[in-house]
Amino acid sequence: MSVWQLVAVGAVMLLGLVGVLVPGVPGRAIVWAAVLWWALTDTTAVAWGVLIGATCLMLLNQALKATLPSRRPREAGAPRRTLVLGGLAAIAGFFVVPVVGGILGYVGAIYGAERLRLGSHGAGWASLKSVMRTTGHSVLLELYCCLMVAGAWLGAVIWS
Repeated sequence: MSVWQLVAVGAVMLLGLVGVLVPGVPGRAIVWAAVLWWALTDTTAVAWGVLIGATCLMLLNQALKATLPSRRPREAGAPRRTLVLGGLAAIAGFFVVPVVGGILGYVGAIYGAERLRLGSHGAGWASLKSVMRTTGHSVLLELYCCLMVAGAWLGAVIWS
């Protein structure tokens, strides 16, 4: 697979990660399709292993998502930009501090944005809890699964 094709797969995967944050966009499917594209082009055992792992993780995500409350961003009380900021911080945090950085980035960015917007620690903390109850768990689960797939793909590309 050429470098330009790998860059294109990475761009599609990044588009899928951002799509997880936007209601109505099938971010999970876009990330999985990018891995499928890569595995069909680069037919090594590692590529197929990443595809199989991604498929299992996405199916597990779908099963777990049914047990969580549905997304209700309007009921959270936080502006949409706060949720997007949290998602972008989770994406950056996942790659800066592998595995736990995604959760820390998401929760930390939402708390920080809400504290600045509302002006106090108590109000920021209450808003963070409200956001996590209404949208946070399902968004974080879906984003985290997609980040795990993207991390596995990036690791396979770098080490092979």
